[in-house]
Amino acid sequence: MILVLGGDTQREIVAARLAHQGGLPVIVSGGSNPEYAHWLFREREGLAPDQVQLDYRARDTLGNFTSLVDDLRRARIRHALLVTSSDHMDRALLVGRIVAGSRGIQLTPVPVPCGQFCVVEGRRKVWGDGARALLWVLSGRDLRGWAAERLRSLES
Repeated sequence: MILVLGGDTQREIVAARLAHQGGLPVIVSGGSNPEYAHWLFREREGLAPDQVQLDYRARDTLGNFTSLVDDLRRARIRHALLVTSSDHMDRALLVGRIVAGSRGIQLTPVPVPCGQFCVVEGRRKVWGDGARALLWVLSGRDLRGWAAERLRSLES
């Protein structure tokens, strides 16, 4: 299957072409508006309605994986092509390999060139999200909100 992390319609275009060529199902996590996505996947690329799933539960990279990983496991998905922008791939792959890997799902990166729009993500952001992912696997919760709340109470 193909897992697209939203944030840039170019990612969805690449995934639509891959799905069209390979007949693979697609899940778009946190992507473009439904009208555009339906036009792209169904009308432009001719994919069947049951070949594409739009999911808007995620609010960030960790959520892209935590909101879907148990659904993917129940569907017996063992491998996914991970489509995201090249400047986001290191963080997405680290988080994804921790979260999806905890459920036996392998990821293969499909980086989408971001050209002049690339924004290099710092190591702190990459490793911070990696730590959040590991804590999610261990606790079943995103502890970022809990930690922020504790820090606020210490400042008071």
